[in-house]
Amino acid sequence: MSRLFLPNRLCAPCPLLSARESPLFLTLRAGARVQQQQSAKPNVFIQQQRRYVGRSNTAFSKYRSKSWIWMCGGVGVGIAVAVGLKCRTDAVNSSCVDKVAEAERTDRYSAAVKVSRDLVERIKAEVGAPGLVVGVSVDGAQVWCEGIGFADLENRVPCGPETVMRIASISKPLTSAAAARLYEEGKLDLDVPVQKYVPDFPQKQFDGQDVTITPRMILSHLSGIRHYEKDPKKVKEDKEKAKRLLKPPVKEKEDEKRSSENKDKPTTEQNTKGKEATQAQKKKEFEHEEYYLKDNFESVTQALDLFKDDPLIFKPGTTFLYSTHAFTLLSAVVEQAAGQHFLDVMMNMFRELGMLNTVPDENDPIIYHRSRYYHLNKRGRVVNCPYVDNSYKWAGGGFLSTAGDLLLFGNALLYSYQVAHLKDTEGLQPGFLKPQTALDLWAPVDRTEGSWDKDGVYAQGWLVVEKLQKYGQCRKRRHYVSHTGGAVGASSVLLVLPSEEIDQCQGQRPLPPQGVVVTIVTNMQSVGLNSTALKIAHEFDKARRL
Repeated sequence: MSRLFLPNRLCAPCPLLSARESPLFLTLRAGARVQQQQSAKPNVFIQQQRRYVGRSNTAFSKYRSKSWIWMCGGVGVGIAVAVGLKCRTDAVNSSCVDKVAEAERTDRYSAAVKVSRDLVERIKAEVGAPGLVVGVSVDGAQVWCEGIGFADLENRVPCGPETVMRIASISKPLTSAAAARLYEEGKLDLDVPVQKYVPDFPQKQFDGQDVTITPRMILSHLSGIRHYEKDPKKVKEDKEKAKRLLKPPVKEKEDEKRSSENKDKPTTEQNTKGKEATQAQKKKEFEHEEYYLKDNFESVTQALDLFKDDPLIFKPGTTFLYSTHAFTLLSAVVEQAAGQHFLDVMMNMFRELGMLNTVPDENDPIIYHRSRYYHLNKRGRVVNCPYVDNSYKWAGGGFLSTAGDLLLFGNALLYSYQVAHLKDTEGLQPGFLKPQTALDLWAPVDRTEGSWDKDGVYAQGWLVVEKLQKYGQCRKRRHYVSHTGGAVGASSVLLVLPSEEIDQCQGQRPLPPQGVVVTIVTNMQSVGLNSTALKIAHEFDKARRL
């Protein structure tokens, strides 16, 4: 009982005790003194009772009723105090448990945080990023979220967990989740021609024959619709170069001599050149004019005018071609299927997920904690990015968010995915997506590939790396899903590493979500973040298994 009167509403074992006494304790102690003073004068009441003994019964009855009211009132006050103390006890215990659990998490993951902070500071220094925010959750609980550097260089505004940045192509997984919900409601058929929902989109042809583009193809980047490069020949050449593992045989003597000289060069130099080539390719990507559009598109159907009359690069369903424009077509499909404006559909979904800081990248609204955006000029100096209007690509790269909101989204899908694998779901709440839908969303799709991790293939709005170990005591590949993003003045990643133990638990049912979710957002463009996020995820996964 004495625990109820400990200061600061904390229980006895809690180390966070204060020297001050609780106001309730002081009030109760004062009340006790008053009652002692009243009980010290019992003869007053007895004497007054004796005065009424010789008088009328009416007068005595009146006084007795008053005494009864006084006693009942006292009992009522006692009950009220007891109920208050019980509620207070529950609040005390709950608050204490939460603080102790938070302290345990902080101590448990302190080493992982230290290693991960070094990783993000390293990548920040390598690319010259003004600022970034990293967030990590373990088993559904956020354990680390920190801003490093500046959200606004000119005004020296530091990055923090509340900083709002462009998430670029992480908008694609968000859009795929919205499409999945419409599919579950029976409003969207993923395997019919897109013209069923968007009649204004022209019937496409490839090699002189009519071809069909479906929403499912768009979700897996198999539609054949172009990305930012308009020249089909150049796209195909670049794709062939990426697939080429060996150089063609060199016939000329000079080339033979040059190749023989290169044999003696260490492989580390070749790897360095490969990384530099990849970085140069990312920077070259932002030379396309469509990245810097300043025109505002009033609707997603109006944005189709940018590409709807352009020829297809590949036959739909045959070849993987990553395309942001294709997701603009998907947004028009979603809009018509839902019977609502696309942004209304997305904002309703964000509200349901609790992502209250995720909004369209519009210039006019006042958005608190919004970051500014930067890139490196030709001299390698950090400069401000030009103004752009992203209304032409809401679905494929047009949203702003925070690290905390992205963690919420990752955990919502991880929960849905793992509930689908449990045989006994009694007592568990349903997932944001139905079991089969969640499985389909992260199921690898044939004829796709992964651009930011060569071990992966594309699913529906996500890249998936499957579990694999070819040889004993050799590399063991973990199953994970992720999506990266690159926009003017921004780079991002959202990575989900499911727990391996959830299928191995015996006797005790695991409580999903089980696993690690990592997100990194930065206000510098052309930054590859997937490998860093994966290293961070493994660090926290090791800590959670200790």
